[in-house]
Amino acid sequence: MVGGTAGTGAAVRWDMEALSVTPRVWEDPNRSVEGVKAIFYEGLPWKGRPTRVFAYCGLPEVPRGEKVPAMVLVHGGGGSAFIPWVKLWVERGYAAIAMDTCGCISSGGYRDHPRHEWGGPPGWGGFDQLDWPIEDQWTYHAVADVILAHSLIRSMPEVDAERTGVTGISWGGYLTCIVAGVDSRFKFAVPVYGCGFLGDNSTWLGTFENLGPEKARLWLEQWDPSQYLGDARMPMLWVTGTNDFAYPMDSLQKSYRRPQSARTLCLRVRMAHAHGGPGENPEEIRAMADAILKDGAPLARVTSTGRHGREVWATFVSEIPIVQGELNYTTDTGNWQERDWQTIPATLEPGTASATLPEGTTVYYFNLIDQRDLVVSSEHEEP
Repeated sequence: MVGGTAGTGAAVRWDMEALSVTPRVWEDPNRSVEGVKAIFYEGLPWKGRPTRVFAYCGLPEVPRGEKVPAMVLVHGGGGSAFIPWVKLWVERGYAAIAMDTCGCISSGGYRDHPRHEWGGPPGWGGFDQLDWPIEDQWTYHAVADVILAHSLIRSMPEVDAERTGVTGISWGGYLTCIVAGVDSRFKFAVPVYGCGFLGDNSTWLGTFENLGPEKARLWLEQWDPSQYLGDARMPMLWVTGTNDFAYPMDSLQKSYRRPQSARTLCLRVRMAHAHGGPGENPEEIRAMADAILKDGAPLARVTSTGRHGREVWATFVSEIPIVQGELNYTTDTGNWQERDWQTIPATLEPGTASATLPEGTTVYYFNLIDQRDLVVSSEHEEP
């Protein structure tokens, strides 16, 4: 078996040679809509029987002799393959595929996703599946579903196989973190909300306690993204909010420091956690894709941060002018999800944003906002 876990000591490996082969496809014309095709593609066997994965895929108009870049879109908990998400990327000039990772058929919208007869394991997390063989558990199948979708869209004659990216929301962001360490064919990855170190202080602590120490340790060794992020080599953009209920800021920071590749942060104060607009539409994701896959203008890059007493600063480079700087801070301690965050203007000088920390600040970071209204964040720090 070959996979993306070399050097991490992770217990699970995926057969990338097999998963890189284009899967067999069946069209589902009854669920197709204009511009978006409904399909099933062949998944991995589950409990000894064949499976199929439901997906929506779309292509923009492609001039003869040209090829377009592609995006792989991974839904989160309660979700499925979403037609609007595929259309969003098609309208941007990308081929796109969104697959269901829980053995369900999508209605195309945000509700009503019944299981189908060829489905693999149900999601999410697979906490109740730890006694099953690894190859039958949800995360194993979900990661494979994403990689197979990637192999499928890369095989399309209209697609440039060397210009592909992946983004996922919540549980899809969790999967994106693992996939980034397993499938090196992607040129960039964007987890939205999702990260690793779920055993530290995530919303699933009660679940781990109910599992007991042995099974909790087993889940974390097999399925926590921290086991795989160290093998990610592509640039990654991390999009989330300060008070995310599921993936707190300290776990996020440990996660984005794991990959041996360039990282960009977009951390908005109290960003909503949801499919649809909040998770799918951040323009920073589009800018990242355009910069890497279409030679567009990149997001700003924070080059350093510093502090002397209460005076703090961040240096940056940006092709697009930075028009606003913010210092986001909290004076609270304790549960990250419940901390109250405040924002004050930062002073902008060429290549530098600076501010004075308010009395009692416990955590702070800068947001830099460019002429496109796109946000790039510095890492959070505790003075």
